[in-house]
Amino acid sequence: MRPFWLTSAAALIAGAAHAAPLTYAAALALAELSAPSLQAKARDVDAARAAAVAAGRLPDPKLRLGLDNFPISGPPAGRFGPDSMTMATVGVVQDVPNGAKRRAERARAAAEIGAAQSSQVVEGRDVRLATALAWVDLYYAERRLAALDEVETALKRMRETAPSQLSAGVARPAQTLEADQLLATLGDRRADLTAAVAKARAELARWTGDPAPEAAGAPPDLTVDAVALRAGLERHPQLLAYDALERQADAEVALARAQKRPDVGWDLTYQHRDPMWGDMVSLGATVSLPLFARTRQDPVIAAKTNTASRVRIEREATRRALRAQLDAALADHVMHHDRLMRAQETLVPLARRKSDLERSSYAAGSASLSEVLQALTGLAEAHIDALDREADVVRDAVRINLTYEAAQP
Repeated sequence: MRPFWLTSAAALIAGAAHAAPLTYAAALALAELSAPSLQAKARDVDAARAAAVAAGRLPDPKLRLGLDNFPISGPPAGRFGPDSMTMATVGVVQDVPNGAKRRAERARAAAEIGAAQSSQVVEGRDVRLATALAWVDLYYAERRLAALDEVETALKRMRETAPSQLSAGVARPAQTLEADQLLATLGDRRADLTAAVAKARAELARWTGDPAPEAAGAPPDLTVDAVALRAGLERHPQLLAYDALERQADAEVALARAQKRPDVGWDLTYQHRDPMWGDMVSLGATVSLPLFARTRQDPVIAAKTNTASRVRIEREATRRALRAQLDAALADHVMHHDRLMRAQETLVPLARRKSDLERSSYAAGSASLSEVLQALTGLAEAHIDALDREADVVRDAVRINLTYEAAQP
């Protein structure tokens, strides 16, 4: 029933998404329910659980049918006769692998379930991260476009005053063209920002399934707890996935070692003979003899042991890489945050102050149209640059928190 409920829930959330713009949390929730890659990983888990039911079970019994002691030489050769030897047989044969082998098979099946679940967790984190970054990109691309709209509106108002400045002799004829030039330049910038919006929307649609998503609400929290992230790094999904691979490899080693222990088997046979002699029943047993372990079982054990060692070494390499990547990401986050504070506290206020002063001077006739236009353009660039820096900080926080926070036990 789970696929049905997942599909139903995804449809409900998708319907809500079409009815209203997506908040950050709603986008993540929709992606977790509708991403095809996560649905595929869920099937892997189901497959591993289904296969585990058969792990460690006895092999299927075998039905044995035969004709024993049929004469091929001597007087009775080639024919049935009233002798005591020829008999029709029917029996059951059951092979019984040793207990260590069956326990190892069950351990391997359990490890495969764990590996599938770990892979599902890793994929879920990748999906959430990609969705979160796409939402942030769309949110800030739309804000940049809105900031550009405000500047274009101001420039158009300034352009309308150019004829009066020209007739009053305040502006030279060539200066009246600067507004059109700047608007054309901003048009190029608008094309870039419009493309950025379309790309971010397409990426968000990829993960949420909403064909026309709109980012709504506030951006995610910028808080990054470096101490907690470093402390929880051992429970990073990638390392937990390696732990599951280690359990798989250890189960393979145990299974290879179990091959050195003898397996047994038994058979029960009913033997039908001529009525004058009567029927018989036979019961037998077999025992495998692993006498040539040096050339058969031992090489396999050595191979599986080396594989397990490789997995442990790769886990340590991944742990070190994650630690280094986390430290580098935290350093970038601090740098981007400093740049954002500088833009918000210094660069944007200075650009706004300069724009206000130039417009006041222009109204008083002491500044040229060109100077006002340049100040307005500088203010637009300062606003857009501040949005770029804020987007960098938010992307850092999203990437760090979703990538490095410890998985829930």
